[in-house]
Amino acid sequence: MNSTPSTDRSNPAAMHVRQFTAAKLLMLGAFGLLLYVAHRAFIPIALALLAALILSGPVETLLKFRIPRSLSATVILIFFLAATAGLVDMMWAPVQQWYSTAPATMKTIKRKLVPAAKFMNRVEEIRASAGNIAGAANPTAPAAPIVAKTEDSPVLILNATRGVMVSILTFIIVTLFLLAGGPPMCARMTAAFVDDLNSAHVLDVIEKVRKEVGRFYVTTAIINLGLGLATTGIMMLLGMPTPYLWGLVAATLNFIPYAGPATTLIIVTLVAVVSFDKLGQVAAVAASYLALTAVEGQIIQPLFVGRRLEVNPLLIFLALWFGGLFWGIAGVILATPTLVALKVVAENALSGKALMEFLGPNDPDLERRKGLQRLVPPIVRKSKA
Repeated sequence: MNSTPSTDRSNPAAMHVRQFTAAKLLMLGAFGLLLYVAHRAFIPIALALLAALILSGPVETLLKFRIPRSLSATVILIFFLAATAGLVDMMWAPVQQWYSTAPATMKTIKRKLVPAAKFMNRVEEIRASAGNIAGAANPTAPAAPIVAKTEDSPVLILNATRGVMVSILTFIIVTLFLLAGGPPMCARMTAAFVDDLNSAHVLDVIEKVRKEVGRFYVTTAIINLGLGLATTGIMMLLGMPTPYLWGLVAATLNFIPYAGPATTLIIVTLVAVVSFDKLGQVAAVAASYLALTAVEGQIIQPLFVGRRLEVNPLLIFLALWFGGLFWGIAGVILATPTLVALKVVAENALSGKALMEFLGPNDPDLERRKGLQRLVPPIVRKSKA
């Protein structure tokens, strides 16, 4: 049991992580700066890599039936894009309905938040008075008005649409190439940049990352689907308008740890404030969704996801924060799978023990997880093994 993974080089499937030097840290900082500056170029590629990791499982399964990777990759990618388009189309009508009633909704919110608005207005008056006193003591010459150069609306729409279409096309092409090439292509490409490793070792790690990320997202998708259905049913019972929209929102945003459920809670609470006049109905909507997310986060997730997301919550929060700061919504989407992939690499690294301890949670609570796993049917345990 007294193994020393930092010096054992007999394991061919393990990666060796070298110590960081000042030069490597500078290179890492320069690479991070490049990712921030050239985010428009890297975001569709990173999203395509994530989609390829998730969709590679069905492609590899069809390959066992002698179906070429190129054909299976094309069919699965088309199915994925069609399902995404169908989901967007399903949400489009209720979103348009809420958008068309936005002025009336804002008036309702303002009417129901009159006390808070009066308090904020009073604070603003006090701040303005203090500013006027300071301005009278230090008079300055009025600044000349700056005339901003504006572009026509059609030009702005054309520029925005062109950028989005180029990003979508890049995402589709890169995803198709990654799925058609498969892990062997990724191994050949990455082995050239890693010391003391051959393509077989890199292929082994890539295969483990692919399986872990794929299983994580498939399991999470099933759980989120159940959460969305439960949210739809609860919202329908409580009389919320467009209940299936809030189910879709809950299922979609729940892929983002912590921030996703919190955002959904704020949305459904605001909708309840607008839709209902009684405070008890608003509280019932918020409490019902809180109860659903508590059951999902404290029982369902540990039961079926298990160790796949046993990462320090602080690191998850920081990854979401910096991901959103660097790459916006795309960075938030990529934060969690990046941590999962990093954890898998650390598990298969010769000197990855320190990184595993850094990524691990403060209190793994093994006894609680073992107690939950006793509730899982044997067939589920075998599939996770």
